[in-house]
Amino acid sequence: MPTLADYQHVARGKVRDLYEVDDELLLFVASDRISAYDHVLSTEIPDKGRVLTAMSVFWFERLGPNHLVAADDPRIPAEVRGRALLVRKLAMVDVECVARGYLTGSGMADYRRTGAVCGIELPQGLVEADELDPPIFTPASKAEIGQHDENVSFEVIEAKHGAELANKLRDRTIELYSEARAYAKTRGLILADTKFEFGLDKQGELILADEVFTPDSSRYWPAEGYAPGRVQPSFDKQYVRDWLTSDASGWDRKSDTPPPPLPAEVVEATRRRYIEAYELLTGRAFADWLA
Repeated sequence: MPTLADYQHVARGKVRDLYEVDDELLLFVASDRISAYDHVLSTEIPDKGRVLTAMSVFWFERLGPNHLVAADDPRIPAEVRGRALLVRKLAMVDVECVARGYLTGSGMADYRRTGAVCGIELPQGLVEADELDPPIFTPASKAEIGQHDENVSFEVIEAKHGAELANKLRDRTIELYSEARAYAKTRGLILADTKFEFGLDKQGELILADEVFTPDSSRYWPAEGYAPGRVQPSFDKQYVRDWLTSDASGWDRKSDTPPPPLPAEVVEATRRRYIEAYELLTGRAFADWLA
């Protein structure tokens, strides 16, 4: 069986590492690293990489076409089994494709400032966590590690990539989000927003890639207790963000100082939220993932 050292390391992101398996395949390895406010934190969240991988596999098995080849394969080294995927090589499109079905996060900030999100005018008087019907496509330009993705208008994507591809990105993003949102509701969850990455295969077909509908790329809220006008509890790294910006952390987000290490209780609470999101959504026990 191969080891990671047998493969060429080709890229490192905030959370994942990419290795070249051969001319057609990549190894997509999720770490336990966690990022917040454009920083990769010094503290890891145990099992986070396995949760992200298991969640992506659940969705990739439901959605197509996508880049997944296998999650359990002899070409995947034992040292990363359970947090690595064998995937197809694609020509990646450098756009963060974001779908928003509820007004929150950076979308809420844009709306408060301009009355619009990524150039899309919205009705006056909307409040935090209001539902957007229909959902909207709000792309962002991909930034380097340590930099912040910038929300841009559809026209910017159209000018950069052409009208045909821009329309395919928008339509596929909304289609995937709508399908997943409907499923999540059957599991007692609200999928507030999400982001995708796509690539093109050798035939020029648009292929879903990267991760999909994980707590890192998506905002899940419990449906029970949902009420617009306030920030909703969520199954993602918001718990980490909240601690970092609290008095307890002693960290000034506007400074050049990196965030402090996370205390053990924040680490464990975040781990529980990731696992709970997986189990609620899939109906599967996390302990069974590639056991």
